[in-house]
Amino acid sequence: MNKFGYFCSMFIESNLPNSRKRGWIEVITGSMFSGKTEELIRRLRRAEIAHQKVEIFKPGIDMRYSVNEVVSHDEKTIRSTAVDNSATILLLCGDVDVVGIDEAQFFDHGLIDVCNQLANMGIRVIAAGLDMDFRGQPFGPIPGLMACSEYVTKVHAICMRCGNLAHFSHRFEGSDKLVVIGERGTYEPLCRECYFDVGDKVL
Repeated sequence: MNKFGYFCSMFIESNLPNSRKRGWIEVITGSMFSGKTEELIRRLRRAEIAHQKVEIFKPGIDMRYSVNEVVSHDEKTIRSTAVDNSATILLLCGDVDVVGIDEAQFFDHGLIDVCNQLANMGIRVIAAGLDMDFRGQPFGPIPGLMACSEYVTKVHAICMRCGNLAHFSHRFEGSDKLVVIGERGTYEPLCRECYFDVGDKVL
């Protein structure tokens, strides 16, 4: 994470309410390889250290590294439950203090209502996901979550072409399919200038 994102996250955590009765939504977003999952795991680990009950969920379609863990690109891990739709999250939460959601962009738009319901129940919700797809368009429920969340942290990767800050996710292969689960070799983070240099991109 860059220094700005780090200090933003520290500010958020230092100003979070202590009462369990007050829920809220945090969104961690950015491009591929920007450290979203790493930051999600960091916040969830801190909640566990504080003896809070934590549940973590990820979409069932994302099994790149593990079936029952959320895994960052730098191989940090935390246990998780894979679910096929957002409504299942409500059924599995039980008596929890914090709910973490990784790869939130792959969930249905019902995730927005689910996160609001959880927050209204007094639960801290932390969702991480891509803000834009490979076409540079807003991705899934992330824009809606950002709009209704109390805290948004936008993290940046490093552009693989020029070394500047990157917030676009360029996909190498020519498929028009929106969801292609992949990692390095499938996607690369690019800055705005380099993203438009690689092809006819239209926002």
